[in-house]
Amino acid sequence: MEHKGTVKLETKRLVLRRFEYADSEAAFRNWTSDPMVTEFLRWKNHSALSETQSLARFWEEKYRDMRWYHWAIVPKEIGEPVGTVSAANVYDDTDTIEVGYCIGRAFQNKGYTTEALHAVMGFFFDTVGACRIEAKHDPRNPASGRVMEKCGMTYEGTLRRSERTNKGVVDVRVYSILREEYR
Repeated sequence: MEHKGTVKLETKRLVLRRFEYADSEAAFRNWTSDPMVTEFLRWKNHSALSETQSLARFWEEKYRDMRWYHWAIVPKEIGEPVGTVSAANVYDDTDTIEVGYCIGRAFQNKGYTTEALHAVMGFFFDTVGACRIEAKHDPRNPASGRVMEKCGMTYEGTLRRSERTNKGVVDVRVYSILREEYR
């Protein structure tokens, strides 16, 4: 793969761009402080804006790494971040990228996450040269799996008690798509 880092992507309704420190308040308001949003994730919701600000500084530093991909999801009509889509893991030995996403409750069921993931998948296949993209979700969070399916990913199986999230050690359903299956 030829890593490019987090570059700005645009869809019909979204701008996917690097997260900035100035986005901290919107992120805290829109998703990082909501325990229902982080219920199935690996990180806990933030109880103070300073936690989101600290994370923003960390993300800004990580953008120096061309193998690190992390986009703020910004609906054009809203003009501020409502979630993120990112590479949770990059496996150069198999040209595989594991993706993950998170979006605020007020912005769910509007197709934003599917649109963002689809754009990121295109970037990973067409620009970075990935051969496989995979994603995982807790079976108790079927909405996440529907996003994967809408993006053309195929269910591969369930890994039993294989991830630690805010729910404890949980099963995860694995989905993937190969470059030749995309589009």
